[in-house]
Amino acid sequence: MKHTILYIVVLVFCVACQSTLPTGQSLDTQPDIFPDYKAVTIPPNIAPLNFKLESPVQEAYAEFHSEGYSFHIKASGGKFSIPAGKWRKLLASSVGGSFEVTVYEKQEEWKKYAPFSVSVATEPVDPYMAYRLIEPGYELWDQMGLYQRNLESYKQTAIMENKLTDNNCMNCHSFCMQDPERMLFHIREAHASTFMFREGMIEKLNTKTPQTISFLVYPSWHPSGKYVAFSVNKTGQVFHAANDNRIEVFDEMSDVVVYDVETHEIITSPLLSSSASYETFPTFSPDGKTLYFCSADSCAMPMKYEDIKYNLCSLSFDPVKRSFGTEVDTLYNAIEQGRSAKFPRVSPDGNFLMYTLSDYGNFSIWHKDADLYMVNLQSGESYSLDNLNSEDVDSYHSWSSNSRWVVFSSRRIDGLYTRPYIGYIHANGEPSKPFLVPQKDPDYYRSFMKSYNIPEFITGKVKNQRWKIGRIAKSDPGIDVKFVP
Repeated sequence: MKHTILYIVVLVFCVACQSTLPTGQSLDTQPDIFPDYKAVTIPPNIAPLNFKLESPVQEAYAEFHSEGYSFHIKASGGKFSIPAGKWRKLLASSVGGSFEVTVYEKQEEWKKYAPFSVSVATEPVDPYMAYRLIEPGYELWDQMGLYQRNLESYKQTAIMENKLTDNNCMNCHSFCMQDPERMLFHIREAHASTFMFREGMIEKLNTKTPQTISFLVYPSWHPSGKYVAFSVNKTGQVFHAANDNRIEVFDEMSDVVVYDVETHEIITSPLLSSSASYETFPTFSPDGKTLYFCSADSCAMPMKYEDIKYNLCSLSFDPVKRSFGTEVDTLYNAIEQGRSAKFPRVSPDGNFLMYTLSDYGNFSIWHKDADLYMVNLQSGESYSLDNLNSEDVDSYHSWSSNSRWVVFSSRRIDGLYTRPYIGYIHANGEPSKPFLVPQKDPDYYRSFMKSYNIPEFITGKVKNQRWKIGRIAKSDPGIDVKFVP
């Protein structure tokens, strides 16, 4: 009896392997699929791009064909789940080129759609991505966490969850040069502090000083790991009753400071901490000699929230002398050019600076007019990244360690939740069409009711220390940070 069952199983398996694709009417149009993976460029180490057909079908097949390898699979409920082994072979045979996907579907009769292509870059993406999961309004944080996703599979693990620290807020995770062993994040409300991970140590920092506006806020590591630039902000938040931009977050005061991780000291410059201006969103250049930031003239807030526009600026920094330059350069002049800049991020090769522009304000994750822009730091040219942008919010972004990939948050699916998209950046600074980070279930993003906040590439997995972090948060008094005039 056992031998009979085994024979039947083997026979069914063989029949399935030998099945041929159906014949039918050939169409000139491509299929309507979700996520939209048509004509995208992907890395050679990404998880399978599972997708579904948007229209109901009785049966469907998808054929994957590269110059050196082909296979086909059958849909289940209109969804295509690509076997990992076949996917890896397909990518390996397509590196530096592309593969085609041809969809066959049966409603009343079989139809064959025109194929769509997927390009496979030669450069890999960093294998992990870190992010915060939070309700889209983010005004409450009953359940919140920092997580990491293996981009070569679908596995997600927790870096830290707020259930271990009395359900407080946590935010602003940041990594030094995409290094999973050098990171920081803030805990707010109960056990308020900044947690810094470096040299195998965990430090709890008390970062509010009598001389600074607030706790340390928006961070950017110096490439040496010796410094971190932060903003310090007095922030307000209001909610619109009738406005496409549902939420406004604005500064009433803000400065930029630099923290020395070895001495636990804060330093700044009058050019970074003027009461006449709001300075925020600092970021270091890869050589560590330039500090970029955003700045706007201070005004009455929130009454003039629609009038405030931020410049994109830079100031030299000497990491040896721990000193700043004497002149501020302006890369984007908000008064002359009419919009507001925020979130500057420099590619690790130092060639490009990506930033966000919106009509006003400095916190654009709810501004539907927010788009991604690029500055060529060699020529000074600034231009819109049209291939990355959509009709809805495209905002926070970060670079891969090899400067060829960016991940950014977008609300283009439904206007409510931010989802992570990855785009390839060519050597000339031009982007390809981005793709939604793949999930095992193609419907995942349509049913998952949290936003992906601050997506960051990392070169490896962050060590699981969340229980230790929870104990330190509740019991360790922390290290007091000092301000040095």
